[in-house]
Amino acid sequence: MSPRRVLAGSALALVLPASLLLGLPSHSATESAEGGAASASLRTTATQWVHLQALPQIVQQGARVASPDAAKAAITATIRPVEAGRKVRLEVERDSHWESVATVRQNAKGRAQFAAPATSSGRPLTYRVRAAAFEGLEAITSDTVSTARWLSPTWTDEFTGSALSPTWHHRGQHFDVKSLRRCSRGDPKAVEVGDGAVRLSVMKDRSQTTRCKVRVRDEFAGRYAHRLNGHIGTEGAFSFKYGIAAARMKFHRTRGQHGSFWMQAVGGMYPGGTGHEIDVIEYFGDNHRKGGLTTFIHRYEGSRVVKTGARITDIRSFLRNKRDGWSKNYHVFSVEWTPQTLIFRIDGKETTRISGGISSVPQFPILSLLSSDYEIPKMKGRQLPQHMYVDWIRVWETGS
Repeated sequence: MSPRRVLAGSALALVLPASLLLGLPSHSATESAEGGAASASLRTTATQWVHLQALPQIVQQGARVASPDAAKAAITATIRPVEAGRKVRLEVERDSHWESVATVRQNAKGRAQFAAPATSSGRPLTYRVRAAAFEGLEAITSDTVSTARWLSPTWTDEFTGSALSPTWHHRGQHFDVKSLRRCSRGDPKAVEVGDGAVRLSVMKDRSQTTRCKVRVRDEFAGRYAHRLNGHIGTEGAFSFKYGIAAARMKFHRTRGQHGSFWMQAVGGMYPGGTGHEIDVIEYFGDNHRKGGLTTFIHRYEGSRVVKTGARITDIRSFLRNKRDGWSKNYHVFSVEWTPQTLIFRIDGKETTRISGGISSVPQFPILSLLSSDYEIPKMKGRQLPQHMYVDWIRVWETGS
């Protein structure tokens, strides 16, 4: 490595956010390019830098089920200084020359986000970006990244056939006051596999002959029909530590329940433990006054559970067009989990980032459509059943 490169790297530490520095490869950007298979690269000059990252195939909006192998890879360029509106062009290497793929503008957070093919004729692709000259800044071309790292997922379920694979089991099959589900419980009747997807439902519990007394914030809120929830997880059969997990989902319509893709720690969450509940995505129904999409983690700090995360704002910016919707089409919801950071995305676009105090134990995936006590009064029983669909789920474990 040249002395100039070392000096640039030292100076860069003064301006790069710690979360980004921690996520970069330990080798230099030059070595990444020479290796030809790095999924992240860093190019620096005296006045600007470009961090480029190739992510797995986590972009696939659409109305119908589709193969995860047909999804597009997410390519993200983070550029400093931030110059919102600066044009950034994605290029792909073909036959030793570079072809333009797409051009977008840098957003207010300094990112340029692309969706691009992961392969050509079954082979990985190499990408770079070029940021145009802009208001006194010279044009800059990134070092390259490759999609090769992500072409062999650790685990996939495409929900083919007519039954769940043995990896899944049904969860929460008893009424549980502590979990705020005194009036609902998980049941295999609320889970159905067919037409290339798993359907998770909330439906009336016909085994109950009386109506449930719903309490919200310790106050009586009315009597409602008991409900069955679709609630499945891979505890004891599949878990992973660090990497990227993604699920392609189409949510329910009506408020009164929430659909989720989440993870829990192997061995549970307890005081002194480092495992979390990681809510990759939760959706609370169409026409929610605050948008209805949230991302949170729950973890112990000392003897108490703390909640970190956010309600996703400007949710329409993650939809393809005005006709798109969370209950109308499938979208891919994912989390990138490293020892330092959790990064949440919708179709490859970042929504939320949480750093520090991150889970360091294996976690297992969960899919659910749950009607918690506080939600039940928001929907009449005649509006049941409600359905959520999951086309596929994938995990790319990195181990670090």
